[in-house]
Amino acid sequence: MSYDSVMARKAEILRASTGIDYPGLALGRLAFDTESLMARVGYDLPEVRAVQLRAGVGDTPLRELHNLTGLVREHAEPGKGARILVKDEAANPSGSFKDRRACLSAHHARRAGFAGLVAATSGNYGAAVAAQAAANNMKAIIIQEAFDSRGLAQPEILEKARKCEALGAEVMQTTVGPELFYVLLRTLEETGYFNASLYTPFSIAGIETLGAEIARQTRALTGRDPDMVLATHAGGGMVTGTARGLRAAGAHNTVVTGVSVSLEGLHMASDRDFNRKSFTTGHTGFSVPFTTWPDRVDVPRNAARPLRYLDRFVLVTQGEVFYTTELLARLEGLERGPAGNTSLAAALVLARELDSHQTVVVSETEYSGAGKSPAAQLAFAARQGIDIGFGPSEEDRPGTAIRVPRRLDELGVREVDLASLRASYLRRAAAELGSNVGDEAGFLAEDSRSSLSEVHAAMAGGDRHD
Repeated sequence: MSYDSVMARKAEILRASTGIDYPGLALGRLAFDTESLMARVGYDLPEVRAVQLRAGVGDTPLRELHNLTGLVREHAEPGKGARILVKDEAANPSGSFKDRRACLSAHHARRAGFAGLVAATSGNYGAAVAAQAAANNMKAIIIQEAFDSRGLAQPEILEKARKCEALGAEVMQTTVGPELFYVLLRTLEETGYFNASLYTPFSIAGIETLGAEIARQTRALTGRDPDMVLATHAGGGMVTGTARGLRAAGAHNTVVTGVSVSLEGLHMASDRDFNRKSFTTGHTGFSVPFTTWPDRVDVPRNAARPLRYLDRFVLVTQGEVFYTTELLARLEGLERGPAGNTSLAAALVLARELDSHQTVVVSETEYSGAGKSPAAQLAFAARQGIDIGFGPSEEDRPGTAIRVPRRLDELGVREVDLASLRASYLRRAAAELGSNVGDEAGFLAEDSRSSLSEVHAAMAGGDRHD
C-alpha cells in the first residue's frame, strides 16, 4: 500500500471503480472518442431527466431578479440593462446543482451492483454524493483536501464537511498536496466502491439537464432563448454540461460565458497559499489549468472539455463576490452561497452591455451556511494577515488584500483571452506529441476550438497566438 505501489495500480483501480474502458476509447496518444465516452452513460437526455425527477433533483425555479435588474439599469446607458434571471439550484436536495451530477452516478452505481460511492472533493459535490447515496441506500465516503500543515481549514471547507456528515457520509480529510489522489485510489481499492468522480460522463450528462431547463424556462418566461448564460468555471463540468444541454434544446446562439474568481499569484498546491484564498472552487487556480489541459483529473479522460464550449471567459475579484452576496440578500431576499454569486457578480456588469430586451441567465445558486457567509470568510482571511477593506476591484490583490466595493459602479470584469488559452493547450499537446501529430490533429482542433492550420503551426513550434 505504499504510494508508489498504489500509483502503479492506478489504471486497474480506476477501471474497476468506474466500469469504463478508457484505453478502448483512445484514438491516439491524446485523442479519444469524446461522444463514445459520453455514450457510456447509457441514458439519453429525457432518461437522465426522468432519473433526476424521481430523486427530487432538477426542475428548479428560474427566478427573475427584478430589483437587481432595476439597479443595473440605473447604472447603464439608456436602452441598456438586460433582464437578469437566476436558476435557483439551491432548491435541489443537498442545495446545489451538484445533485444533478451525483444523482446519475448513484443511480448507475446501484444498478451496477456497487455498495457505495467515493468522491474526492472539498465542496458541494461531497454533500450531493452523500445525499444521493443515502437516497439509494448506499454508503458514501468523501475525501476532502481540508488543511494546511498548521491544521487550519477555511470555514467554507468545514461547513461542507459538516453537511456531508449530516447526510450520513464518512469524511476523510487530508492536507494540501498529492496525498488526496493517493487516498482516493487506496479507498477505492479497499472498499470496491464506485468512483463518483466529477469528471466522468455520468457527472457531465447530469448537468446537461440544467442547460436544457434554462433554455426551456427562459423561452416560457421571455418568449426567446437566453442571450447569455453565465456559469461559474472551475474544473469545466458546469460549462460543458450546461452548454451541451443548451445545444440539445436548440439554443445554439446563446453566449456561454465562464466566470472565475481571480486568484492569480496563488498556487493551489502551496501549503502557504492554501488558506490565503477565500474561495475553494470557481477560481483561476482550477479554471485556467483545467481549461488548458483538462485531463489533469482523477480519471484517465475528463468528460469536461471547456475549450469546446466557452464563448467568453471573464474574471471577478473575491471582494466583488462578497459584495454581490450581500446585495442579493438585501435586494432580493435570497441568501445564497459564493459559487453561484461568482457568476452573478459578472452578470451585474455584463448585463449593462446588453439591450434591455435581452436576457442574462446565471446558471446556479447554492445553499448558504455559517461557514460560507462573507463574515466568516473575511474574518478567517483577516486572521491569515490579509488586508480587508472597501474599495474598487482594481485594488484587490489575491493573498494580500481583499477590497469589497461600496457601489455597483465599482464592479468590473476582466476578460480572459481564450485564444491565449487555446495556444497554451496546443503548446502542451506539442510537448506530448512533438511534430508527429498524425491523425490527432482533428481531435486537437475540435478540443481547443482551433483551426487545423493553428494546430499544425503549434506542432511545428510556430504558434500564431503568441
